[in-house]
Amino acid sequence: RLLGAVQKNATRGDPCSVIKAIDHFCRSKEWAMNVGDEKGCILDSVVSEVNPTTVLELGTYCGYSTVRIANLLPPHAKLITLEFNPDFAAIARQVIAWSGLEEKACGLLRTGSVLLADNVICPGTPDYLEYVRSSPRYESQYFKSHLEYTKVEDGLEKSVFLG
Repeated sequence: RLLGAVQKNATRGDPCSVIKAIDHFCRSKEWAMNVGDEKGCILDSVVSEVNPTTVLELGTYCGYSTVRIANLLPPHAKLITLEFNPDFAAIARQVIAWSGLEEKACGLLRTGSVLLADNVICPGTPDYLEYVRSSPRYESQYFKSHLEYTKVEDGLEKSVFLG
C-alpha cells in the first residue's frame, strides 16, 4: 500500500516527493514503522553535518530513511543498507528505485564513523544504548523525539566511533 501511494503521488526520480508521499500516507492513511518526518529532520541534520562518503544502514524497512540519507550524500558516496525481511527489502528496492537513488544504495567502521540508531526508546534498544554509552570507543549523544507520527516518546542515539 505504501509503495502504491509512492507510485501514485510521487514524481519518479524526485526523492523529496517520495518522502512527502510517504509522510502523507503514514500521517493520513496508515502508520508505518519508518523514521518519520520529525526524526527524519534529525537524521538529515546528522547526515549533513557528517557529510559521509560511506553509510551503513541496518534495517531498511520500506526505504524511507534510505532515500533521505542517499539524497543528502555527495557524489560518489555509497550507502549500504541491509534488511532481514525479504518482503520489506522488495518494497524498499522499488521505493529507492522510484526515488532515482538506487546507484548510491550499494570496509565499515573506521575512526570518525557515525552511527545513528532509531527507536532507542520505543520499542527500545537498552543493550545497544548501554554498550555505546559505556564504551570508551564511542562518543554518544541522545536526541529526544517522538515515535513516528505520534506523541509517544522516542529518540535517536548518535554515536561517533573513536577507534
